[in-house]
Amino acid sequence: MPAIAQSHATPTGCDGDAVSAALEQLFSRYAALVQQVARQRNLSEDDIDEVFQDVRIRLWRALATGQKIAVTPPSYVYRTAVSAALDLIRRRQARREEEIDRHQNGLAIAATALPDQTVEAEELAARLVEALTLLDEPRRLVVQMHLAGYHRCEIAELLGWTEPKTRNLLYRGLADLRARLEEQRLNPVASK
Repeated sequence: MPAIAQSHATPTGCDGDAVSAALEQLFSRYAALVQQVARQRNLSEDDIDEVFQDVRIRLWRALATGQKIAVTPPSYVYRTAVSAALDLIRRRQARREEEIDRHQNGLAIAATALPDQTVEAEELAARLVEALTLLDEPRRLVVQMHLAGYHRCEIAELLGWTEPKTRNLLYRGLADLRARLEEQRLNPVASK
């Protein structure tokens, strides 16, 4: 069971002690439930600690008194844990999608390249981006993540898909991308 550290946002004074004590009792009763919710969503130990902290803060803000916390039903703790875990996953996916958008073309143009090479690389990048936009959305997303350097298993985990589904979309997406580039009379292997 992960360590349940005190939140920095704990209230002060006598009532604060009652709230802290009530939260500790609540977590001693339902720690396994919160941990189970996080593990069902394949979160790491660090992520589980983050979910615990988020649940603690949400309960403290929503209930605010030791008496309310003491009578909190397990269903409320469960819903709070699910919400905290899903929010954590969504934040991570949003950050990853922002990274993908920043590296959408999947090509890095070297700063020391000759002007002709730079123009060729820019044209290739533009054609690649154009070809990517023609792919179906699931295939395009997987291929973009692959081009950004993500491993197939990591893509599957981030998107919540099975590895076989991700592998299938990746292989078909890459085949479609090759076909699109060949339609543009651009063979990516021969351009090296």
